[in-house]
Amino acid sequence: MQRLANRPQFQAVLAGSTLARTPHFALHCVALHANQTDEARQPLFAVDDVWLGAMVPKRWAKRAVTRNTIKRQVYAVSQDFASSLTRSAHVVRLRSGFDRQHFVSATSEVLKAAVRSELQQLFARAVAARPQQP
Repeated sequence: MQRLANRPQFQAVLAGSTLARTPHFALHCVALHANQTDEARQPLFAVDDVWLGAMVPKRWAKRAVTRNTIKRQVYAVSQDFASSLTRSAHVVRLRSGFDRQHFVSATSEVLKAAVRSELQQLFARAVAARPQQP
């Protein structure tokens, strides 16, 4: 599994379709061969593999430790589903914040478990919604 590294890659994936949603997350996807940069016509995704990026905006997770915890959970859960995902570029985007009244600590086992559970639902929905590639 490859990780998205630059802004054009993220923008290309976000312009694609939404594969699955949960109350806090959305999974966006785009085919690898559909996007090329204008400069020198180099492909955005040079390797034919599953690509993944995580977007956790400050708007929804104010503290850096919370944003980093959520990103770590995204990459950890995605490893479990890597063989089931199509060879496309994917972005997991946090689309609403976790209630700070319920999750008082910036990072805790309870928050990690809640994020992990919801991400597992998100990836399971994505796998179910999309046929597997041979």
